[in-house]
Amino acid sequence: MPSPTLSPAFQPSPAYDDALDVDTAAEVDAPCPSHWREHWFPVAFLKDLDRDHPTPFTLLGQDLVLWWDRQGGSWRAFEDVCPHRLVPLSEGRINAAGALECPYHGWTFDGHGQCTAVPQQREGAALSERRSRCQARVTAEAQGLLFVFAGDAAAAAGVPVPLVPVLEDSGWFVQDTFRDLPYDAVTLLENVLDVSHVPFTHHATVGRRENAGPVELMLTSAGPEGFTGLWEEGPRRGALGSQFTRFRAPCLMWHDLTAKGFARILTVVYATPIRRGECRLFARFPFQFASPWPARLLRLRPEWLQHIGNHTVLEDDQIFLHWQERVLAARGGSADLPRSCYLATGADRYVQALHTWLLDHGGDPFPAVPLPARLADAPLLERWQSHSRHCRSCRGADRALALGRALTAGLTVLLLLLAAWSGPVAGTAVLLTLAMVSMLSWERFGRWRRQLRHGQHLPPRNRKA
Repeated sequence: MPSPTLSPAFQPSPAYDDALDVDTAAEVDAPCPSHWREHWFPVAFLKDLDRDHPTPFTLLGQDLVLWWDRQGGSWRAFEDVCPHRLVPLSEGRINAAGALECPYHGWTFDGHGQCTAVPQQREGAALSERRSRCQARVTAEAQGLLFVFAGDAAAAAGVPVPLVPVLEDSGWFVQDTFRDLPYDAVTLLENVLDVSHVPFTHHATVGRRENAGPVELMLTSAGPEGFTGLWEEGPRRGALGSQFTRFRAPCLMWHDLTAKGFARILTVVYATPIRRGECRLFARFPFQFASPWPARLLRLRPEWLQHIGNHTVLEDDQIFLHWQERVLAARGGSADLPRSCYLATGADRYVQALHTWLLDHGGDPFPAVPLPARLADAPLLERWQSHSRHCRSCRGADRALALGRALTAGLTVLLLLLAAWSGPVAGTAVLLTLAMVSMLSWERFGRWRRQLRHGQHLPPRNRKA
């Protein structure tokens, strides 16, 4: 499989590709460093990044600025602070020369972090190279994602970028989404590894209560690098076939099943820790359909409309997961999980394996940092700041829907006036019908815009049929 594109100063180790070429049900990769900071994490889908403007992101509590280096032809990640007066470089701009320019005094930095211009400096005056540099992080581009190495740059080349090997094969139709979630990356991983909650939590979205039944999960391997597992019966009481699961520490997991005659289906989740009590979810839904028609039909649906549906599914459990992790933390966290939670069935085996990995290898990504205060429902269901403003598709749809509402409002008024002026003639009914269609379009555009901004507290599972 092709190697990820790393920032120029770093190249993969010789064992890099071999470590990634593993089948889902096979043994896990060679051991990786266990400390959270000695790993790669996705920070954005490449398609959502703006090459003309810097983008802020926080990784493991460290504020970063992501920007496109035109001269180097690659994405860069710097610590989001100017060495001059410590203001965020993400508030600056990419200047005409393609360099990153500080918004405060115009200091300019190249792709390696070197300061190349200080407007206030006399010509010929000396500048300390060490003190004027920005702190750069190593980046890599692979499978449509931008990754940042959270640890020491010198170690980056020896650590594999966490990828899903089978996605290098041809024939995949992939639906992607992301969202900043109001709970820890560990809570997200625990949730997506828990296959038994789907029929109940996600009833009426992607699950059905009547499909619930005994779930017997098996671990097929485990170690410092994560674990693999098998659910032999699989979802929907065996109707879809066996499901393989892999957790690649510390941030990646995927489920893999093949529904005979329909498709091979993956559920891929990256959990990128932002800060204590907050993470960014990157979710990928790849399909290899047996027939070309499902993919053709799915391509007709705009991505932003798909994202609205994804939000609804995420909000099925968003509120109670935010609460749950505070209860677990108060009762001792991973160390006291067996006493705090009654894990009575084989359905909890992956959750137990995750917390075992945390205790034995991973540790807490934010040791000694308490969770922030519990949020009210409204900020938990907020969509604009947590997704839409960062998403190219949803941001563009919001602008288009605003324009559509303005046009349909004007058109409705015009059609009603024409109907009034026309008097009792045959064309009046046509004008009134068109006005009604225009008014309904205005209302629909408004509903979609609201759905790009906020969810509903009442989840589909609890709504009256």
